[in-house]
Amino acid sequence: MSVLKGCQEGKATPKLVEVKCPACGAEMEVFVAMGDSELAGRTTAEEKCPSCGKAVAEGTPIDDLEKV
Repeated sequence: MSVLKGCQEGKATPKLVEVKCPACGAEMEVFVAMGDSELAGRTTAEEKCPSCGKAVAEGTPIDDLEKV
């Protein structure tokens, strides 16, 4: 039996991406789904800008956000 059996690291692990807030331009972090699922390339949870509070909705395509 492998010690790492069931490990979900890799394609199933969301990737942390730094983007600019669409409202104020401040840097913020979002998690993006990876892999081959229909959610790949989309945010995995709602994230709020630490500066202005603007929310980036869950499921937002990462291509709609400006990367830092």
